[in-house]
Amino acid sequence: MLTLYNSLTRKHESFVPIIPGKVRMYVCGMTVYDYCHLGHARVFVVFDMISRWLRTSGYEVTYVRNITDIDDKIIKRAAENGESTASLAGRFIVAMHEDEARLGVLPPDHEPRATQYVADMLAMIGSLVDGGLAYRADNGDVYYSVRSFPAYGALSGKSLDDLRAGERVDIDPNKLDPMDFVLWKAAKPGEPAWESPWGPGRPGWHIECSAMGSRLLGAHFDIHGGGQDLQFPHHENEIAQSEGANRCKFVNYWLHNGFVRVDNEKMSKSLGNFFTIREILDKFDPEVVRFFILRAHYRSPLNYSDAHLEDAKGALTRLYTALRNVPPVEIPLDWNNAYAARFRAAMDEDFNTPEAVAVLFDLAGEVNKGKSAELSGLLKALGKVIGLLQRSPEAYLKGEGVGDDERIDRMVKARNEAKSSKNFVEADRIRDELKASGIILEDGPQGTTWRRA
Repeated sequence: MLTLYNSLTRKHESFVPIIPGKVRMYVCGMTVYDYCHLGHARVFVVFDMISRWLRTSGYEVTYVRNITDIDDKIIKRAAENGESTASLAGRFIVAMHEDEARLGVLPPDHEPRATQYVADMLAMIGSLVDGGLAYRADNGDVYYSVRSFPAYGALSGKSLDDLRAGERVDIDPNKLDPMDFVLWKAAKPGEPAWESPWGPGRPGWHIECSAMGSRLLGAHFDIHGGGQDLQFPHHENEIAQSEGANRCKFVNYWLHNGFVRVDNEKMSKSLGNFFTIREILDKFDPEVVRFFILRAHYRSPLNYSDAHLEDAKGALTRLYTALRNVPPVEIPLDWNNAYAARFRAAMDEDFNTPEAVAVLFDLAGEVNKGKSAELSGLLKALGKVIGLLQRSPEAYLKGEGVGDDERIDRMVKARNEAKSSKNFVEADRIRDELKASGIILEDGPQGTTWRRA
């Protein structure tokens, strides 16, 4: 049985869906004012892996991942660029889709944009105001009254007083309590605005996910996910809003992926160690980046460095080399097979991809020893479950898309001709020239193959 670590209860629990055989999952997506960074890549890949495994396990999955296309950062950046917020958001949504496609991330079933669900947000805010959980302040903003929700703090495991002491809370004379958070922001000159019972304005950030999740998945659903940085206050606020408005439990299981660090320091723009997905993919194959993310457990910190990416590249190369040396035959997955059973047990234990990847390496070792096309096929089939090993080995090992394959093939042919005529000096010279440019030659019974170092 699948077990999950539930951030709400802080323990591992058996997964039991609300509706047998069906899973409804919501993941907090991107605020589209800039290119996506490595932290976003981890969210993309982790929850893509989770949705793939749930489907492999036989569940009918409805996966929702939202887009925040209106907020302070978007408004500020659009004003700086002299363009509309819609234009700015649209450009970066296209870029985000390009990045996730390169990482092998399948599209979610629904990708709602905040601006499309303002009516649902207004309805939820109205319910909170009517229920005495929210109030309109003198400045025209509408705030959620956290003291009116006794369960506030359950996700973070802290009381309101603990949270207030641990957070740097700006004093705002419009709030009844410093921890109260905004649901509706009164319009400012020149900003996008919608009409509301409290005057023109726009929604606060937290209300977006509550409204879109409830609309697309129902008031009570199975899984809510996102980065660990969202656990407080964003997800804490989502629980308060949703349960306050709908009068029922919001989510059964909360999943949070760990932080990304760079050379053992927190990734941040201020430290100058902030990398976009595009910058990383300029240096490394996208599948290497996906493999690097999946080789760590999703809840553990992920430490990024070029050295760690190079190590991931070498490891993935070993798997593809096994597939090249023993071409796989296509086989149906037999979960009674010892390797497949170990793989499944690992994935059922809170999506333990490090152990699942270890199974792939053990299987590759057997492929190399036994030369079994069936085991090679099993390696490829298990890799597919988590979105790996689906290219041709030659395409991966030769650096698909680099563009100098024909030149390398000509040099390999010239080396083979030199060897045949016993001109070993020339053969060695060509081999060394290729090696200096990062091309490794491998001589075998089937002839000479090459790959990029």
